[in-house]
Amino acid sequence: MPNQIVKTEAEILLEARKKLGLTQQQVADKAGILWRQYHRLESGERKLSSSSFWLAGNVLDALNLDITAFARGKYAVVESEENL
Repeated sequence: MPNQIVKTEAEILLEARKKLGLTQQQVADKAGILWRQYHRLESGERKLSSSSFWLAGNVLDALNLDITAFARGKYAVVESEENL
């Protein structure tokens, strides 16, 4: 029976960025924000869900993530066959 793993927002951002082969600076540039702003999100120092809609939308767009799916937790819960 598969287990559910819940990822943090920071883990979701990191995984999406690495999947695209981008640096933090490249994501920040695509999102129109400073590198430090993005770094704080990916490090977990700040939460994307408590950021402005504009910032969240731009970051998710830069990472090719759907904002509605993100808000509904689609990226946070994954099934794992491994026993925890």
